[in-house]
Amino acid sequence: MQRLRLVTFNIAHGRGLTPIQGLTSPRKLRVNLRRIADLLGKLGANLVALQEIDECSVWSGSFDHLDYLRTHAGFPHAAFGINNRRAGLVNLSYGNAILSRFPINETETIAFGKRKLGEKGFLFVEINVGGRIVPLVNLHLHFGSRRRRLVQLDHLVTWLKGKERERGRAWSVPPIVCGDLNNPDTRDDATAALLSHLTDYGDYTLHPQTGRTFPSPLPRRALDFVFIPPGCRMVHSEVVRSFLSDHRPVMVEFSVA
Repeated sequence: MQRLRLVTFNIAHGRGLTPIQGLTSPRKLRVNLRRIADLLGKLGANLVALQEIDECSVWSGSFDHLDYLRTHAGFPHAAFGINNRRAGLVNLSYGNAILSRFPINETETIAFGKRKLGEKGFLFVEINVGGRIVPLVNLHLHFGSRRRRLVQLDHLVTWLKGKERERGRAWSVPPIVCGDLNNPDTRDDATAALLSHLTDYGDYTLHPQTGRTFPSPLPRRALDFVFIPPGCRMVHSEVVRSFLSDHRPVMVEFSVA
C-alpha cells in the first residue's frame, strides 16, 4: 500500500494575516510563501491542494506564486486552475492549484461562472501513484451565499458523474474531494450536502473530525475539509496550527491499496 499525506490550504493570496489585499510588499509575499514551503516540508506532504493562489496578479506582487512554492518546497509536479482572469492595468489571475510528488496525468479546470473577480471553481487532477490512478478535486465555494454554494455543488456533482462515466474504470479509488467549502458551521449547508452526494460512490469519511480552521489566530469556524473515499485506509487527520494565512491548513494521511 502507498501512504499519502494530503494538505489542503487556503493561502489567502500569500498575504499572511494582512487583512487587505494589495498592501503586502512583494518581498513580504515571498517571505511568507517560503514559510509556507517550509511548513509543507515539515509536514511531509506529498499532495497539496491550494486555494486563493495567484499566477501573476498586480495585488500579489505580479509573480507566479505556484512556481515559487513548487521550487522552494521541491515539488516536481504542479497544476494551476485559474478561475479569475482580468487583463489590463490591474491584472488579476488566480484560483486553485495542486502540488504533487507524483506525476499528474490529467487536469481540468471548471469555473462556476464568468466573473473576472471573485469567481469560484474547482480543479480536477488524476495523480499517478505508482501506477494507481488517484482522482483529486480541489474545490472553493462561494463565501457569502448558501444558495450559491448548493448550486455550485450541483455543478460539481453533475460534472463528476460525467467524468466517472468517461474515466471511472481507470481510477483506483473514487475521487478525493478537498478544499475551502466556506461552510458557516451549519449542518444544512455545503459540507453535509456534498457528503450526502458522495455516498453514491460509497462510504466517504469527512476530515478533520474535530477542530476549526478560520480565522487562524483563534479559529471559530470549520471551513476547510477533505472527503476521503472508500478504498483509502488507516486515515489520520488534523488541523495544523499555523498563522501563515487567515485559514489553518488541514492534513490527512491515508493509504491507497
